Amino acid sequence: MTTVAVTIVTFNSARFIAQCLQYVFEQDYPALEVVVVDNASSDETRTILQQFAHQARVVHNSQNVGFAAGQNQAMRLSAADWFLVLNPDVRLTPTFVSLLTAAGEAEPTVGSVCGKLLGMATDLTIPPQPVFDSTGIFFTPNLRHFDRGSQIPDRGQYEQCEYVFGATGAACLYRRKMMDDISLNGEYFDADFFAYREDADLAWRAQLYGWKCLYTPKAVAYHVRHVLPEKRSSLPALINMHSVKNRWLMRIKNATADLYLRHFVAITVRDCIVVAACLLREFSSLQAFVILARLWPSTWAKRRIIMRKRRVTNEYMAAWFAAKPVSFPVREHD
Repeated sequence: MTTVAVTIVTFNSARFIAQCLQYVFEQDYPALEVVVVDNASSDETRTILQQFAHQARVVHNSQNVGFAAGQNQAMRLSAADWFLVLNPDVRLTPTFVSLLTAAGEAEPTVGSVCGKLLGMATDLTIPPQPVFDSTGIFFTPNLRHFDRGSQIPDRGQYEQCEYVFGATGAACLYRRKMMDDISLNGEYFDADFFAYREDADLAWRAQLYGWKCLYTPKAVAYHVRHVLPEKRSSLPALINMHSVKNRWLMRIKNATADLYLRHFVAITVRDCIVVAACLLREFSSLQAFVILARLWPSTWAKRRIIMRKRRVTNEYMAAWFAAKPVSFPVREHD
């Protein structure tokens, strides 16, 4: 039977992790293993994880290596056919894993599968009116990426099984074969990202290599969303700095010359806005450019590898970058 490993990275996740694991262990999928990597939590996370030591493989890091490196670490500890990358603030419905796995196994070119993520309150209650958290991610012409349907009430808008650009790392099923194919220097997620945008970077690389991402609405989960564009001013400075840094890392690695020329004006205007914001208001994010300079040679080396292995046309990639969310029915875009 196809095996699935649920990989979770925690960092001061005491508020959520017990409930998250309880719902993981209630899944109706039998061939399931669980790997948890704790990034040196200073709250009660380590104590809570002790309760699940007989059900999950738990690793405690001596320092916070970030979400990307932590997930790479967790996945290397498993030999499963698929990885369900999961945030600790996610609550799965009982059939989530089985529905995602069945959808992915039905199509060999599908490298990742995402379900319908709905919003959940910070007190872990589910709102009476369902609100979308994510139904996949999409990219705009200025190279920003967003979650489809984010913060919009669920009134049946996303009830079709379809191909999307990629999936949020909060809850996404990845095929091992794809992850091995797109890995760079032994890494699945790019550890240079530390946290934020690493899922979009991986999705972009997967698209360049010809792997599809499938959205299936029957698989439902709930997520407490902490990072939203409109909440930027209230986010920790470190998160915002990584956001700025990773925007350029992602583009350097994945954007083709054709895509850049198609949307030169939109990209340049957005770049000017980001740089101006750092210079005039968000001074802590200026550190992003120092780190970018240091990472410049290694990031370009990664780009050269990606472009050598690229398997899709300019037209295929260009179709994904639009002002409104792009998706394709399963019977099309093959």
